[in-house]
Amino acid sequence: MDGQIALLLAQDGLVNGAVYALMALALVLVFSVTRVIFIPQGEFVAFGALSMAMMQAGKTPATLWLLLALAAAVLVVEAWRYKRGAPVDWNSALLWCVAMPLAACALVLLWKPTGLAAQAVSTLVLITPLGPLLYRLAYRPMAQATVLSLLIVSVALHGVLVGLGLLFFGAEGSRTPAFSEARFDIGGLQITGQSVVVIVVTLVLVIAMFQFFGRSMVGKALRATAMNRVGARLMGVPTELSGDVSFALAALIGAVSGLLIAPLTTIYYDTGFLIGLKGFVAAIVGGLASYPLALGGALLVGQLESFSSFWASAYKEVLVFTLIIPVLWWRSLNSRHVEDEE
Repeated sequence: MDGQIALLLAQDGLVNGAVYALMALALVLVFSVTRVIFIPQGEFVAFGALSMAMMQAGKTPATLWLLLALAAAVLVVEAWRYKRGAPVDWNSALLWCVAMPLAACALVLLWKPTGLAAQAVSTLVLITPLGPLLYRLAYRPMAQATVLSLLIVSVALHGVLVGLGLLFFGAEGSRTPAFSEARFDIGGLQITGQSVVVIVVTLVLVIAMFQFFGRSMVGKALRATAMNRVGARLMGVPTELSGDVSFALAALIGAVSGLLIAPLTTIYYDTGFLIGLKGFVAAIVGGLASYPLALGGALLVGQLESFSSFWASAYKEVLVFTLIIPVLWWRSLNSRHVEDEE
């Protein structure tokens, strides 16, 4: 391996690591607020990329009908809860079940966007509400369940969404045009404009998330819920709405990731699962709690995948997922067990 090849591999690892960083941030956010290990996070990636590909082909994205079906189901559940005397926040319910689906219908069916930027915005409006709706249907009724029970629900939901992806988009893959066709030659290293877009958008999202959690009241409420759910509830933080916000951000991040990688590789209905798993490996490096460590883990996963594809391409996935073993071993040595506390 010469220096030129090493630079090319490092560039690919940086781009892949940026996408995995977004996945890791979403997984850490959801887990810290709701205790849900959100296995279907990768499905937002595939749904976002393939929905945009369908719009570019002049078709109505099938995810629109999924959104409307989920919105109707959540409205029925909320009405049933209200009839039983349970408190219902109708403002948030109407936002996710009526306002957002209507906005998605207006953009996709009436406006019918043709430009790349307009289609990207329409895709984000279409995919983002899926997060809170899935949370209200699948996870909120089990808010007090164990982490293992929530994980089982996540695995089941992943299977359902992958099956729906096959039904909606078929087995054929799709790609979308790049957001930038520019090419840069720096010291003999060819850098594509799309790679720059991926890195810049990732940096913007990471900075925006840190500003959101550090300065906004909603972000501080999410942090309080993540640190002490009972204490946050006693201080007046609506913890159920915190679940809505965390899943909405996760869906938004997943959709953005799908739009970023669709010009770089062919996306299939089940592509998101592998991307989500690699983001999960990065989140594990951060202990499913630390955002900076998760970002560092994502860059490590990206570089490991890139260089292992050169040295041992047949085993690159094995090497990436094997990274979990030493991390878990190290954490087991530096964490207190329940038996020790007792």
